[in-house]
Amino acid sequence: MEKSDPAVLLSYGLHLGHTKQKLHPKAKKYVYKIEKGIAIIDLFQSASFFDKAKEHLSELGKQGKIVLFVATKKSAKDTVRELCKENNIPYMTSKWVGGFLTNINEIFKNIKKMNQMREDRDSGVWDKLPKHERVALSKKLNRIASIYVGVEHLDKLPDALFIIDIKKESNALKEALQTGIETIAVVDTNVNPDDVNYPIPANDDAVLSVKYIAEQAVKAYMTNFTPQSEKVNEATASIADMKNEEKIEAETKKIKETPTKEKVIKKKKVQKK
Repeated sequence: MEKSDPAVLLSYGLHLGHTKQKLHPKAKKYVYKIEKGIAIIDLFQSASFFDKAKEHLSELGKQGKIVLFVATKKSAKDTVRELCKENNIPYMTSKWVGGFLTNINEIFKNIKKMNQMREDRDSGVWDKLPKHERVALSKKLNRIASIYVGVEHLDKLPDALFIIDIKKESNALKEALQTGIETIAVVDTNVNPDDVNYPIPANDDAVLSVKYIAEQAVKAYMTNFTPQSEKVNEATASIADMKNEEKIEAETKKIKETPTKEKVIKKKKVQKK
């Protein structure tokens, strides 16, 4: 995987942190200097941490693990939503759904209900209902769909969260910590980076910075992505191959142990003597 270049990160504005007054004590280790009251992030550290995050995302993709991208802030949500839609990655860019990780069974009930409503609408079931009922159902469906857009096809908990701005997405981070789900996140100078498994020290406010980070993260995740279904098929094929090999080995052994006509004749001659 291509290494991050601090010069490239600089060109995208990843070095610009928050004001000195907003500097979190635990984020000081990532600050190169304070310039005109602004914390300047050490991009050599950013490059190193970004590479670790990308390598981990690549490994998650290779294993077919589910990564949920979370970005509801104005500067990030449009970019993240489009990237995720293009690559069939689950995302949450409107609003974090409370209990999404900690009360997942209830969440899945709502998603199942939403998908059933869509199926009923598309199959013509609603056409048999009075107009006022169809209108009411349509409003209800739109309301539910607006909440779960981006995650309507999830059928299990995500294996990891990719978060842009853990202060804005504090509820998502809190639930991830409670459930033990690992996090990869962009951490600016105003937050505690120690709460994140794979922190990326960088500017999480500028559109250009966020866009670059999100694009690189998605690229790393998708480059060697292998769906779980394919992994199951590979495992099944591997087991079948092993069984075939065992069968062939057993047949070979059986053939070797079966006395040939020549051996039988020779044995009879020895017995006659």
